[in-house]
Amino acid sequence: MERLSIVILAAGKGKRMYSALPKVVHPIGGEPMLKRVIRTARELNPARLVVVYGHGGDIVRQMIDDKDVAWAEQTEQLGTGHALKMALSALPEDGKTLVLYGDVPLTRASSLQTLIAAAGDGAAVLTDVMANPTGYGRIVRNAAQGVVAIVEEKDCSPEQRSLREINTGMLVLPTARLAGWLDSLKNSNAQGEYYLTDVVELAVRDGVSVTGVNVAHSWEAAGVNNKVQLSELERILQLNQARALLESGVGLADPARIDIRGELVCGRDVSIDINAVFEGRVELGDNVRIGPNCVLKNVKVAAGTEIAAFSHLEDAEVGESCKLGPYARLRPGADLADHVHIGNFVEVKKSRIGTGSKVNHLTYIGDAVIGSKVNVGAGCVTVNYNGVNKFLTTIGDNVFVGSGTMMVAPVTLEDGSTIGAGSVITRTAPAGELTVGRARQVTVPGWKRPEKNK
Repeated sequence: MERLSIVILAAGKGKRMYSALPKVVHPIGGEPMLKRVIRTARELNPARLVVVYGHGGDIVRQMIDDKDVAWAEQTEQLGTGHALKMALSALPEDGKTLVLYGDVPLTRASSLQTLIAAAGDGAAVLTDVMANPTGYGRIVRNAAQGVVAIVEEKDCSPEQRSLREINTGMLVLPTARLAGWLDSLKNSNAQGEYYLTDVVELAVRDGVSVTGVNVAHSWEAAGVNNKVQLSELERILQLNQARALLESGVGLADPARIDIRGELVCGRDVSIDINAVFEGRVELGDNVRIGPNCVLKNVKVAAGTEIAAFSHLEDAEVGESCKLGPYARLRPGADLADHVHIGNFVEVKKSRIGTGSKVNHLTYIGDAVIGSKVNVGAGCVTVNYNGVNKFLTTIGDNVFVGSGTMMVAPVTLEDGSTIGAGSVITRTAPAGELTVGRARQVTVPGWKRPEKNK
């Protein structure tokens, strides 16, 4: 099998994005466009992967942070032909080179495999047919339907402007011929740039066949020049992902109202209501139900769990048959065993909660280890922070914590202990005993509430 190299051109500034960020690191589906293109390129198992960068290079390299990518800098923006030339020193001397673009994020690997196969011993270009091709370079074919030229719109004759087949920019070229062709490029065109597209005419001149391959879907070849186009591609990506979920058996209340900004893995009979957002890697077990307006980021949820509306989970793990929300929040390090209840306006951070325990109302649990069958009443707080350090609260099995209790860490509530409502607990609560820590109630005779001056 002939060796494949891939060059991703990502040096453009993206003026029309009106942003300090380089265009190729603007997110789509929760990750930089360029990162998505790199992942697609890796599916083709290239022997060499080179990214040509320019504007905002330090930001681009920092955000991508891929040690297996070779980087080539284009210090002057002199066109796509000049950009590819910057990558030559990083390429082998033989095989094929596939040219991709860091701002064309939705191309499928299967379409690129078709393009590579079509090139054979020659070259190939990915094309699209558009109802309105304004602004795009036109594909010029001969009588045998071979591609003989790509003409940028500003350089088109009236006859060429009427053509509807356009260049997507993605090419497969024989690597051994690249140096000679790129050295032969001229910038005598309307833009004063070295067009990579002119390589097609040079290939034809040298007797190298150029095959045009139509892309299966126009969105695969759509590039991003502004935030309107970015938002349009985002919606296409989300609908494609939603369709894939539906085809795998996941129930979606509305496929137009789900956002997957990473990887979502679902078991059987999963149900997802509207406006749910999934970030990073999220795993949902069988029969999991996600209510409306929930956000899950880097979360694993076991089978049979129900997450009610407006709940927010991040870097957490949830056991089987749990019930969360509405308005529950699991922060990083939250780890729930099976059959745990976390109710409305409860926040859990860096805590382990044992099987069958309940924290149902208006409570904060942070830096705690809680046993099984514990009940924590409304308005309780693990007071874990003294302004400098965090401390651990340990609650044993079968503990009952009355409402409005402050547990000042480090502190332990032993197995079977009961804490009276409104207590401030600063020392160990003994096993099986009732512990109450309240200030003495005092009534002040004759006291009058202050009034505002009229």
